[in-house]
Amino acid sequence: MCGIAGEIRFDGTADPDAVRAMTGCLAPRGPDASGLYQQGRIAFGHRRLKIIDLSEAGQQPMVDPELGLAVVFNGCIYNYPALREELAAKGYRFFSTSDTEVILKAYHAWGPSCVDRFLGMFAFAIHERDSGRVVLGRDRLGIKPLYLAETAGALRFASSLPALLAAGGVDTAIDPAGLHNYMSLHAVVPAPNTILKGVKKLPPATLLTVEPDGTRRQQTYWTLEVGPRAEDANLTEGDWRARVLDMLGLAVERRQIADVPTGVLLSGGLDSSLLVALLARKGQTGLKTFAVGFDAVNGVEGDEFRYSDLVAETFGTDHVKIAVDASRTLEALPLAIRAMSEPQMSHDAVAFLLLSQEVSKHVKVVQSGQGADEIFGGYHWYPKMVGSTDPVADYARVYFDRDHAEMSETLAPAWLGPDHSRAFVAAFLGGLAAQDPVDQVLQLDTQVMLVDDPVKRVDNMTMACGLEARVPFLDHELVELAARVPAALKVKDGGKFILKEAARAVLPAAVIDRPKGYFPVPALKHIRGPYMDFVRGVLDSPAARERGLFSRPYIDRLLADPDGTLTPKGHSKLWQVALLEAWLQAQGI
Repeated sequence: MCGIAGEIRFDGTADPDAVRAMTGCLAPRGPDASGLYQQGRIAFGHRRLKIIDLSEAGQQPMVDPELGLAVVFNGCIYNYPALREELAAKGYRFFSTSDTEVILKAYHAWGPSCVDRFLGMFAFAIHERDSGRVVLGRDRLGIKPLYLAETAGALRFASSLPALLAAGGVDTAIDPAGLHNYMSLHAVVPAPNTILKGVKKLPPATLLTVEPDGTRRQQTYWTLEVGPRAEDANLTEGDWRARVLDMLGLAVERRQIADVPTGVLLSGGLDSSLLVALLARKGQTGLKTFAVGFDAVNGVEGDEFRYSDLVAETFGTDHVKIAVDASRTLEALPLAIRAMSEPQMSHDAVAFLLLSQEVSKHVKVVQSGQGADEIFGGYHWYPKMVGSTDPVADYARVYFDRDHAEMSETLAPAWLGPDHSRAFVAAFLGGLAAQDPVDQVLQLDTQVMLVDDPVKRVDNMTMACGLEARVPFLDHELVELAARVPAALKVKDGGKFILKEAARAVLPAAVIDRPKGYFPVPALKHIRGPYMDFVRGVLDSPAARERGLFSRPYIDRLLADPDGTLTPKGHSKLWQVALLEAWLQAQGI
């Protein structure tokens, strides 16, 4: 896991100082080493977190003079040992034991289609010395980020949006569609857009080829299709249970590959508990697990230690509990906000940051349970989509933080345009082959909402602490299997039915049948005391008033009644607007 950056110039020599500025900003993602490569109009930068091949041979940017290739890479290719053997049989010679070098050789052997063979999470840039071509790529589920910015005479890329800002020359004007998405789609701005006009992001499962003259080709190399298959018609519920458990077990096993100790973020919920159980089933002993809890506020509990304790005791893990009082949460907020590549309203961002700070003292790699709800139908809105005759309207009703009518009250008149968010959902669902509204929404959430909400949040907060997070539920082969499970077996009994039934083979019933939880941070849902002071300070600042994104009467209503203004997902609308303004201020925008 690392941070990558680079500049591709079309009018002269690349600027190494711009690349150094970007990699300097990425230092927390890769605290172990740094490197710079420049050849004429191309400059690549890298920050390294040593996970595989801890020697200097694994240093990046990695250059292979014999093949005429250079690469910077962020992520992990879990099947790199098998690919290495296949490439060695073709005659390729290796100078390291890293997965980075396997990417170089695989690209030389199979061209850009090498990505079809990769099992893992990745964002990379490869420079062909002889042709001058640069190829950028991102993994199928967008687990690893890759941001792009057009500047005068150049294209820059980086693992975070703030890194691009650090190099200067970026148009930081607010994008109206991005603003609408942020305020409606729970802070998600679908790729390729961001909330800034001058920054884009490479969509998941995408290759971007940049020629020396600036010509570009963009290719989607993998697509997901959620819905039943004719060949699965005779499968029973028991067949699906067995297939899901076996495939998840393989996904978990794949993600243990590392040359450093690994652990699991254990909330005590079904998803993270399954990871622990399956590792124990495969003979893992002495597994390190970590849980975090917060002070209760307004009757809302802030920890689920009773469940994580049960799982840790059942499987004999080396368990660490981190209890965080309100003062530490408030203290960590500015750091969490600066660590966000894009503004993220979910208040568990600070939970992941505080958890990651502690976990990184013990291990460099953890597995985490993100993605299970999206691929197995665990959220409350999926059952509500059963039998829908208007999926766009019904999804907007149960998911959107605000409808467009409320948006007209929320935003200042200058920022209110068309209903960008509703139009996006309508276009996405309208382009799907799936006919079942549950399948349609599952595909939307897996390919869009998941990528730019929980997955991005976990990447940002763990990497801010030099910690690599791996997400077995987003193994693309497991995602493809889950996509084929009949919708009825997902949403039955309130959701995630097939995963719960599969889990009964390995987990205590008390963990499976417990109420659904998440990383709660009550102080940011029920804003009081110093948290209200923080929010007021942000929204009443000269910068916020001058920017004028929001209607002041709307802000005053939120401040007067923060508990009465929650989104359909139960999050604070006051925190949502304050977080956006705080992020803009933190980035100097």
